[in-house]
Amino acid sequence: MEYEFVKVEKRDHISIVTINRPEVYNAVHPPLSLELDQVWNEFIEDSEQWVAVLTGAGDKAFSAGNDLKYSAQPGKYKVQQPKSGFAGLTNRFDRTKPIIAAVNGFAMGGGMETALSCDIILASENAKFALPEVKVGFFAAAGGVQRLSRQIGKKAALEMILTGRSVDAAEALKLGIINEVFPQAELLDKAIQKAEVIAGNCPSSVKYSLEALNHMDQLEEMSSALEKSYELIDLLRQTEDHKEGVSAFVEKRAPQWKNK
Repeated sequence: MEYEFVKVEKRDHISIVTINRPEVYNAVHPPLSLELDQVWNEFIEDSEQWVAVLTGAGDKAFSAGNDLKYSAQPGKYKVQQPKSGFAGLTNRFDRTKPIIAAVNGFAMGGGMETALSCDIILASENAKFALPEVKVGFFAAAGGVQRLSRQIGKKAALEMILTGRSVDAAEALKLGIINEVFPQAELLDKAIQKAEVIAGNCPSSVKYSLEALNHMDQLEEMSSALEKSYELIDLLRQTEDHKEGVSAFVEKRAPQWKNK
C-alpha cells in the first residue's frame, strides 16, 4: 500500500518503516499518526513479518516530535490522533512483535517518546534526545514521563523532563536511553542486522517474551498512568501559558509566561 507520509519496505521477515516528512524534520501530525497506525496494524497482522525497524527520512532527524505548526491551526482543519497514540505506537500496550528504533539524528519531544515506545534503540553518532515540551507549554504526555523514568530511573529522567535539555548519543548511551551508537552511514544496516538476529530466533519465543513484559507493565499500571497524562494535557491546553507557548514557537519568539 502507498502512503503519503510513510515508506514501508519488507525484507523477508523484517519491515523497514521510514517516517517520510524530511521537509519538517519528520515532525508527526495526526495524519501521519493515522498512517503509522495502519502500518503497525498491518505489521502486527502479517504472520510473515516478525520484526520492524523504524527510522526517519534524511540524515538530520529521526523525528522533531509533535508538529506544532499543525497544532496551531484552527480545529476544523485538523484530524485527531488514533487510539493507538502518537505515531500510532505510544498506546500499544499489547504489542508482541519487536520494533527497533534507528535514530538517525535528533529525536525531540514526541520523536523521543516514539523511540522510547520501541523495544531497542540504536542511534547514530549525531543523534540527540530531548523532551523539551516544558519550553513550549506542553509536557511529555505521550508516555515520555512514564517510560523515561522507568527506563533510566526517576532522578535522571526528571532532570531531563523538567529542564527540557538535550543529550547527545554518548550521554544517552551512558544514561541507558539507547542500546548502541554507530556512525550515521552504518546505522540502518546495523539496525537491520539486529532485526535479522531477532528474526532468526523462535518467533513464538519472542512473542511470549514480549507478552510477559507487557503483563508486567500492566501490573504497574502503565496504561492508567498514560490516561492520567491525557487528562492533564487536556487541562494544560486550557491555560494561557499553553496558548502562549505554541504561539511563541510558531512566531519564533521567546514566550512570556504568566503561570495561569
